[in-house]
Amino acid sequence: MTKPIASKQQYKSLMEFYPFYLTEHSHPLNRALHFIGTSLALGFLLGFMSSGSWISLLAALVSGYFFAWIGHLLIQHNRPATFQYPFYSFVSDWMMYGQMLVGRIPKSK
Repeated sequence: MTKPIASKQQYKSLMEFYPFYLTEHSHPLNRALHFIGTSLALGFLLGFMSSGSWISLLAALVSGYFFAWIGHLLIQHNRPATFQYPFYSFVSDWMMYGQMLVGRIPKSK
């Protein structure tokens, strides 16, 4: 059974939201699954841009969300923040991805 999103707070900015996002992604395996899904999504998106194949665009969406949701449901045991904060969550995923890519992600608590 998954836990509900821990916060019902209304965030005023992305920078205010991002620490909450990181706590919802505190398990290293959940973060790794997000990284894999985002990497695949980026690859499929580049494939779509070069070929125009709509299947590549669909694969980008599916791969990005599939790995993230597996991480939340099976590893972190919480609901993805996307359901309550879609824009902030989307941008925060890319922020976390970039920080992971360069080895500067804040330590999990």
